[in-house]
Amino acid sequence: MKEVNPQETTRAFAYEMWMNAPMPMVTFFKTLDVSNLVKISKKKKLKFNMLMCYCIGMAASKVKEFYMLPVGNKLMEYDSIAVNTIVANSAGEVSSCDLPFSDNLQQFNNNYLYLTREVAKNCTDHDLSLQSMVIGSSALAQYEIDGAVGMYSGIFNNPFMIWGKYKRIWFKTTLTVSFQFHHTQMDGAHASIFLDRIQSEINKIRI
Repeated sequence: MKEVNPQETTRAFAYEMWMNAPMPMVTFFKTLDVSNLVKISKKKKLKFNMLMCYCIGMAASKVKEFYMLPVGNKLMEYDSIAVNTIVANSAGEVSSCDLPFSDNLQQFNNNYLYLTREVAKNCTDHDLSLQSMVIGSSALAQYEIDGAVGMYSGIFNNPFMIWGKYKRIWFKTTLTVSFQFHHTQMDGAHASIFLDRIQSEINKIRI
């Protein structure tokens, strides 16, 4: 990653408006049709959470705002992105695992299985925040929730997604997600495009 001059980017106005705001985070909610992911997960014995993380990475990789992030009082630019997942570890607690994004699903799945297994076993976080712009995620897959708003710590400005248990209604399976982002990094239109692209990526996966 490298520091960039905000005035030389498309985020100049947003930087001036939101960097010192007491609450610069915005949260959107969207209900996704995940029928295709559920079908592929069961048919190919792939983890649903892995497929969701892959679709998030695919969608984010096509929105240029995801490659910049306010860190402290600086605006940083990245060459790559990663998707974070929370892992239940061998100590009965949770650990954080950053997954390097690859648009090759098999490679992403291999990384997912290896890294989450190592993090769970060693109870040690896998952190890529110094080299990649990390999209956080938390899957509360056992619980039916209608949405969640992430906490703004004032330290981590990374975009963050939360979802619970998917719901089956007739022949359709839906999943409500929340997406929290720092207004300096992107505007509402960028976030909306990102969420629409997640749905597009979900729909077009074929294995």
